Amino acid sequence: MNSFSKIISGTMTWGEWGSKFTAKEMEYLLEKTVEIGINTFDHADIYGGYTTEATFGAAFKNSSVNRESVFFISKCGIQMPCNERPLPVKHYDYSEEHIRISVENSLRHLNTEYLDVLLLHRPSPLMHAETIAKVTQELKREGKIRQLGVSNFTPSQMQLLQQEVRLEWNQLECSLTHEIGLFDGTLDHMKIHAIEAMAWSPLGSYFKKNEAKKERISKCMPALCEKYNCTEDQLLLAWLLNHPSNIHPVVGTTSVKRMALSKKALDITLEITDWFILLEASMGEPLP
Repeated sequence: MNSFSKIISGTMTWGEWGSKFTAKEMEYLLEKTVEIGINTFDHADIYGGYTTEATFGAAFKNSSVNRESVFFISKCGIQMPCNERPLPVKHYDYSEEHIRISVENSLRHLNTEYLDVLLLHRPSPLMHAETIAKVTQELKREGKIRQLGVSNFTPSQMQLLQQEVRLEWNQLECSLTHEIGLFDGTLDHMKIHAIEAMAWSPLGSYFKKNEAKKERISKCMPALCEKYNCTEDQLLLAWLLNHPSNIHPVVGTTSVKRMALSKKALDITLEITDWFILLEASMGEPLP
């Protein structure tokens, strides 16, 4: 395999923030995920209170998975008070020192010599584009990161960095129930500047909140699921995958069965009217 899988496996809930898997359990999940054709794994230094990467790395080291067959994404920039890091306040740090230390920690924890993608996790009002450019370009030259991107950045925040350094990815919150990126210029900016899209929480709030939005969408689901012979979560993913921005959903399940079902959403091509039926249900009113 030589390219990112369209579905990305999100590891946020693999460890202390969710399933609390042991390294052996993560090893099984890692191997099975690769076996079904999902070869890209999304991390962040803060996951599990700065513990999940190390457990995943131990799992990877003992697994049968070859490093050249998988892609590792990680994020840095958030300084989060927790047991591992007793800070006085949550904040963002994009100093040269912090970016370098974060990357080197991730490399050590993940048992790898390079990150396929480094993402700046959240935009900071104090970030200096020149500083970020300098250290990330050094890390690229050293072979420690291969691509650079951002997460949760607006078009103007991306543009600020693009004056100094090339951005290749933006991981944004995007789903049927959180469709703002389709209308606020974020995906447009990314398309213009050849910045690839990842979407976190691609199922949105549909399975998390009992709200009017969910009630409206759920009324459309039975007929559409029958029409496309799919589950509700597959339909939600298909809605996102049918967008022209070539969005890579970051799917956070720790179930091999659900991950395999997620991959089947790639085979669903929604008719244009069905796509807009779902959008209208989410918005609660017809398009202007």
